[in-house]
Parts: sequence; C-alpha cells; structure tokens
Amino acid sequence: MERYLGNYSAYVYAVLRIIAGLMFAMHGTQKLFGWPAAGPPGPLPPMVLAAGVIELVCGVLIAIGLLTGFAAFVASGQMAFAYFIGHAGNGFYPLVNKGELAVLYCFLFLYMATRGAVIWGLDTVMKRGVTRPGIAT
Repeated sequence: MERYLGNYSAYVYAVLRIIAGLMFAMHGTQKLFGWPAAGPPGPLPPMVLAAGVIELVCGVLIAIGLLTGFAAFVASGQMAFAYFIGHAGNGFYPLVNKGELAVLYCFLFLYMATRGAVIWGLDTVMKRGVTRPGIAT
C-alpha cells in the first residue's frame, strides 16, 4: 500500500512528540500544582509525588526534544509501572481497568525512545547544528 504522507513522516512524528510530551507534562502539573484541573487534595503520597515529577520533567524534555531517548524510556517505564500498580489489579483488559492511557503512553514513549527527537528538537540542533527531515538512524 502506498504511504500517503511518507514525505511528511518526520514532521508528523515531531508534532506527535511535542503534543505527547506536553500532554504528559500536564499530568505532572495536575499532580504537583493542581493545574489545569484540580489535583489530589492535601499532601501527596511519595509515589504520586515521584510520578508527578517524572511526568513533568520527562514530558517537557520530550516536548523540547532534549535527552529525548532517555526521557522517553523513563516515561515508558513509569507508565508500565503505573499500569501494573494502579490498573492491572482491576481486571485483565485495559479498557475495563481504565489503564488504556497508561498502555498507550507506555508504548508511544518506548517507540520515541528508539527514534529520539529526529527534527524540531534540541538534541538534533546540538548534534548537527542543522535540522533536516528524515528518519533518525
């Protein structure tokens, strides 16, 4: 089958990386600062505090394309941990145990860990000085 957007794959991936990073960072801001929606009331348990810090820091790093592979790998691991600690005990299927977002983030970030920033990221600018579309090798 023909790839309709094949020439734009690097750009589409960059937009995906930026949006996913920002969305992940917002989970951290919600836990840590109660923004954009109210976070947990009162003091945070240590595990939730650690999750919020990882989500905020890794989300921003992924979005700006700095240490992208490392940040995405850590974020992927956190989401796997979140699924098995917070969701898997409520049933086998992610749709039933409300863990589909954790599973999706886990595999999305695992993929990003293999690709890095590609374009529109600080990793690319710092390594080559110039960005160009294409698949990272």
